[in-house]
Amino acid sequence: MVKEFDGQYGIILGGSSGLGYASAIKLAQHGMNLVILYRASRLQSTKIESDFDKLKSYGIQLLTLNIDAAREEKMIQAISQIQPFLRGNKIDVLLHSISKGNLKPMTGDHRLSTGDFQQTVNSMGISLYSWVSKLHVESLFANPARVISFTSEGSMKPMSGYAAVSAAKATLEAINRSIAIEFASDNITSNCIQAGVTDTDSLKRIPNYELLKKTSLNRNPHHRLTQTDDVANAVYLLARKESQWITGNVIKVDGGESLP
Repeated sequence: MVKEFDGQYGIILGGSSGLGYASAIKLAQHGMNLVILYRASRLQSTKIESDFDKLKSYGIQLLTLNIDAAREEKMIQAISQIQPFLRGNKIDVLLHSISKGNLKPMTGDHRLSTGDFQQTVNSMGISLYSWVSKLHVESLFANPARVISFTSEGSMKPMSGYAAVSAAKATLEAINRSIAIEFASDNITSNCIQAGVTDTDSLKRIPNYELLKKTSLNRNPHHRLTQTDDVANAVYLLARKESQWITGNVIKVDGGESLP
């Protein structure tokens, strides 16, 4: 396998499972050194460490930090550990895959609070800008560099119990467009990937997720759900130098699921 990312460095925010981990595997296979930030309990640590060992098997340099990447003070702490790991190198790819939000309904006894909205929008949306801004201030981005994030069809399509995440994804997409304009002079591109319904742990937390899966299978012209590898392949394509003129977009990676 050609390792066209040999010597490059990427940061993945939320890279221990799902789309983030699948993307880590793909980038590592092609030689990219990685920093992975994730949140996990002690009970989860054994499997996660085994998964990280697989990444190391590709011969890359790997730094893993069990830390809440959405919190400003933790971000500063993480960057203080990332800088020596880079050994003077720069960040070529920043992948935002944070999935930390409230999935409460807007009505009933356990309805969303204002605080629930704020926490979700900050974690899954505004934190993209926080990371881009801090890395830029610290002059840690390579030239050129790629910013990639994950959104969903729910940013535009309402669904019961998804209001806070929907608002967060809409915020993420708006920030993505602005990054593409305001950081263009530093050769930083920014794109969102809108994955189709993918059977990950994050999906299982969505109310009525079994119905969502069934509906997606019926809508998709290929009659299958999106796989994490489908999305990782798109991340790989956007990380390549040939993607330089692609920026500010929401790119659908769903096998046509959103067309009907």
